[in-house]
Amino acid sequence: MALSREDKLAAYEALVADVPDLELKGKATSYTSMNGNMFSFLSPQGDLAFRLPKAEREAFLEEHPDAVVVQYDTVMKDYVGLSDEQITDTDELRALFERTVANARTLKAKPTKKRPKQAK
Repeated sequence: MALSREDKLAAYEALVADVPDLELKGKATSYTSMNGNMFSFLSPQGDLAFRLPKAEREAFLEEHPDAVVVQYDTVMKDYVGLSDEQITDTDELRALFERTVANARTLKAKPTKKRPKQAK
């Protein structure tokens, strides 16, 4: 039986809740980001994807060639998609998310596009 988006969201929320300095953001697309870099997301269609370093992504795709992530007709080159089986294997899911978070901590911070608030 295929997992519903709600089932995947519950698993994703549990992962994020275990990392003290992370919060789940977004409405239609739930996602995590650090220093301006998104590193995981759950699409409105229910696709859960994690951002991995290049070597780990390549190794993951060798084992799971169908894990290429495509959003809006574009391949997301740093991401891998997770199958229902991987999402329900909590040990595998947690280990993969820990590597994803560790990778996110190494990414260069992106400058913010928000304007500073004006003093009154």
